[in-house]
Amino acid sequence: MLTTFDKLSKMLTQEKRLGYKNKAVLGGFEKLAPNWTAEALQEAPNDEVRQVVEEIQQELLGYAAVAEAERPNYIHKILVKLFKVGEQYPSKSPQREAKRETPPPTEPSQVSPPPTSVKHHPTISVPTERERPAIEERRRRPVFSVEPKSVEPKSVESKNDSILPPRRTAPPPRPKIAEPPERLGEETKESKPQIVPPPVPAPIPAPMVSPESYEFINTGLDSAVTRLPGIKGVMAEKLANLGITVIGDFLNLHPRRYDDYRALKPINRLQYGEEVTIIGQIWDVRKRDLSNNRVMIIAALSDGTATIEISWFNQPWLLEKLRPGMQIVVSGKVNEYLGRLNFQSPDWEELDQNLVHTGRIVPVYPLTLGLGAKWLRNQIKRAVDYWTPRLPDPLPEDIRQRLEFGQFGQAVAQVHFPDDWQSLEAARRRLAFDELLLVQLTMLRQRQNWRTQKGTPLAIDETALERLLPALPFPLTAAQQKVLRDLVIDLKQDVPMSRLLQGDVGSGKTVVALLAMILTAMNGGQAAILAPTEILAEQHARSMQKLLPPLSEALGRPFELRLLTGSTPAAERRELADKLASGTVDILVGTHAIIQENVQFKNMQLAVIDEQHRFGVEQRAALRRKGFNPHMLVMTATPIPRTLALTLYGDLDISTIDEMPPGRQPIETRFLTPRERERAYSFIKSQVAQGRQAFIICPLVEESDKLEAKSAVEEHKRLQEDVFQRLKLGLLHGRMKSSEKDQVMVAFRNREIDILVSTSVVEVGIDIPNATVMLVEGANRFGLAQLHQFRGRVGRGEHKSYCLLLADIASPEAEQRLQAVERTTNGFELAEEDLRLRGPGEFFGTRQSGLPDLKFVKLSDTRLLELARREANAILQEDQNLAQPKYRLLLEKLNNFWNTRSEAN
Repeated sequence: MLTTFDKLSKMLTQEKRLGYKNKAVLGGFEKLAPNWTAEALQEAPNDEVRQVVEEIQQELLGYAAVAEAERPNYIHKILVKLFKVGEQYPSKSPQREAKRETPPPTEPSQVSPPPTSVKHHPTISVPTERERPAIEERRRRPVFSVEPKSVEPKSVESKNDSILPPRRTAPPPRPKIAEPPERLGEETKESKPQIVPPPVPAPIPAPMVSPESYEFINTGLDSAVTRLPGIKGVMAEKLANLGITVIGDFLNLHPRRYDDYRALKPINRLQYGEEVTIIGQIWDVRKRDLSNNRVMIIAALSDGTATIEISWFNQPWLLEKLRPGMQIVVSGKVNEYLGRLNFQSPDWEELDQNLVHTGRIVPVYPLTLGLGAKWLRNQIKRAVDYWTPRLPDPLPEDIRQRLEFGQFGQAVAQVHFPDDWQSLEAARRRLAFDELLLVQLTMLRQRQNWRTQKGTPLAIDETALERLLPALPFPLTAAQQKVLRDLVIDLKQDVPMSRLLQGDVGSGKTVVALLAMILTAMNGGQAAILAPTEILAEQHARSMQKLLPPLSEALGRPFELRLLTGSTPAAERRELADKLASGTVDILVGTHAIIQENVQFKNMQLAVIDEQHRFGVEQRAALRRKGFNPHMLVMTATPIPRTLALTLYGDLDISTIDEMPPGRQPIETRFLTPRERERAYSFIKSQVAQGRQAFIICPLVEESDKLEAKSAVEEHKRLQEDVFQRLKLGLLHGRMKSSEKDQVMVAFRNREIDILVSTSVVEVGIDIPNATVMLVEGANRFGLAQLHQFRGRVGRGEHKSYCLLLADIASPEAEQRLQAVERTTNGFELAEEDLRLRGPGEFFGTRQSGLPDLKFVKLSDTRLLELARREANAILQEDQNLAQPKYRLLLEKLNNFWNTRSEAN
C-alpha cells in the first residue's frame, strides 16, 4: 500500500511528464491540496513531519500561479521535501522495501553490467514506483542496437564478427592472437558464442537524475564548487584557473574541439592509422618495467573476432583497475608495432549505458596543470546531466516554437555532449541566436532611449553650404558628399544625431566632420572633437587650422578653434575655460582633458569622437553631458564588416566613405620571409639616401621570455649599433610619458630622425608626409586590419611609398594571411577576413571594443544576425521595457549579459 507521500510523488512525477501544465490532477493541485493534507497529517509520525506537510500544502495551493518556466524547479523542491520525509518515515510499504532489496534478474546472455548499487543520500530524489520498471528496463537493454549494414557497407558472411562478447564471470580460455576470421569460423557453437554483425552505437539519452548526479541536490548554479565531493583546496584552485568557481561555471566552460569516436569496428577489421572505437573483454593484464623507473601496463582485449594489445605508459594504477573478464570500450588511434596492430594510451572506460569518454562525439575541454581531461569531463558530465533539464528557457515559448529552436537546456547539453554533428550545429545555432538577441535588444533599447530625448535642431542655411564646398582646396569625393548630406539631415532634426562614420585611412573623414562643426558654429552652437592621443589631437588641430581661413572668408565670419590636451599649460587652460564658458570658442579639439569637470561649454551642440573604440562607455557619456543632448558623431578609421557594425554599433546610424580622394599615392606591399630581412634593411637605406624617412614596427615594448618577438627597446638598440650606424634612429612606445612621445614625434616630423622604431602606438594618428617605408617586424602577430592601419601611415605625401611585412614565422597560415594584405589595399575586404580569422573580441587589437564575450556567434552568419535583430525589434515594439511576465527571464538574462569589462556602447 502506497503512503500519502508516495502518492503525491507519483502525481508530481506525472506533472513532469505532462509538461508542467497543472493537469496531472483533475482540477489542479490547488484542488488536491486540502484532501492530501488531511490524509498526510493523519499519517505524520511527529511534529516535524506535520510542519513539512503544511509547507507542501501552501506550495500546492500556489502552484497554479507559478510561471511555467519556474515550475520545474518548484516541483523539484517539493519532491526533495517528500523524500526527506520518506527517509525518516517509520512505516514504509513492504512493496517498496522488496523492490529496493531485490533487483530484477538478469539473463546470462545479456551484456550490460549489473545495476550499480546506489548509496542513499539523505537528500536523494529516489525513483517512484512507476519509474522503477522503466529504469530497470534501461539497465537491461543492450548498449547498442544491431544494425547489420550500418558499420560496413558489405554484408558480413562470417558468424564470428561479434564485437560485443557475452558477459562472463570468469575469462574463457585465451584464443590465439590475431587469429584470422576463417579459422575462427570453423569453431562450433558450443565452443564459441554466436556472433552477430557489428552494431552502431545508438544515442543514449541521459537520465533525468543519474546516481552520479545526486551530489547536486540541495545546491544551486551559484553554489561554490567546493560543496561537491572531491573538490577542495588545491583542486578548487586548479578549477579556478579555468574560471570555474561556482557550479554554473561547469556549464559555461565550453569544449574547444570534439573527437569523434563513433566509428565502432570489430578488431579483425581494424586498419592502421584510423580513429575507432572497439568493445571487448579483457583476457589478461600485466605490467612491464621499463628504464628510468617507468612502467607499461599491457592488456589483451578480445571481441570474438580477434585479440589486440593495448598499452599505457606510466599509469601503474591501471593494474588494479583493469581486471580479466571486464568489458571495456576503447577509443583512439590504431598504431602498429613489429607488424602488429595495437593501441597506445587510448581513452577507455568500463562498458556502461552512459558512455562519456569513448564511443561517442567526445568533448575536449581546455585544461590547466594538474587537472586531468577525464576527471574534468566527468565533473562536467554530471553537472550537465543534472542541471540542463532544470535550466529555465529565457526565450518565450511562442518565439521559440515559431523559430523552431530547441529548448535552452537541451542546447546546452548538446553543446557539451552532442549526439551527432547535426545536433551540435542546431545547439550552437540556438545559443548563438540567444547571444545575438541580447546584443540587439541592448543596442535597440539604447537607440530608442536616445531617440526619445529632445535635441536641438540646427537651422542650417543651404546657401552657406553651397559657399563652403567651393572654398575647399580640393573637391569632395562622391562618398564624402553623400555622408555630408546624411549629417545635414540629422542635424536639422529635433532628435539628437547618433551616427557612426567609418572610412579607410586617408578617405577624408576629418574634412566632413569639420564642415559639420562649422555648420554648427554658424547656428550659434559649439562643437568638440575628442581624440584618443595628443598626437592625433594635435594633428587634427593643425590640419583644421589650415582649412579654416578660406572657409571663414567664404562665410564672412571667423571661427576660433582651440586645442586642449593634458600638456596644455595651466594659465592657457584657465583662459581657454573662460572662453568656452562664454561661447567665444567655436570648435574645441582635444583629448581626455575635454571631459574634465572644470571644462564647461556655453552651448555645445555637436560632439565628435575619433577612433571611438578607444574610449569607454563612461568617457563617451561624459562628453555628451557637456551639452544638452548634443548631436553625436563617432568616427573610426578601421573599416568594420557589416555584421560587426550591426552587432557592436547597433544603436547607431552608419555612414561609410568607401572612396579614396584622387591623387593618393598607392602603397606597394610586399610579404618577406625571415631570410629576406637584410634586403629590407638595404631598401630602407636606399630610401633614406633619397631624403625619405621610415617606420619600423615591433610587436613588443621590451623583450619577453615567453614570446620570441622583436621588442622595440632591444631592436632600437641593435639597429642603431649594428645596422644603421650612420643614421639617426628614434624610439616610441606606449610606456613613455606624453611629453617624451611628443618630443620624438616633433623630431621625426622635422626630419631630425631618419627611422622611427615603434610599437603599435603609431597605428593611428601619425601623419608624416615624408615617410615612405613601413617595415613591420613579426607581421604574422598582428591582425589584418591592424596591418592595414600601419600601412596607412605612409603614402601620405607626394612620393611613392612601400609597406614591408616581415614575418618571424614562415608558416603556411602566416604566409596566407600576409599575402592577403599584399594582394589588396581595400580595407573592407581585409576587415572581413580579419574578423573571420580572429573573431570580434580581438578585431581592434584591443578588448575595449565594448563587445561581450560571444562564445557561439559566427559573425559571418549574416542571416542569423538579421533574424536576431528582427526579433529584437518585434519584442521591443510589443514591450519596450520587457515588463511582461513572459519576458521576465529574458530581462534577467539581459541584465546579466553585460559586465563591467564589456559594457554596451
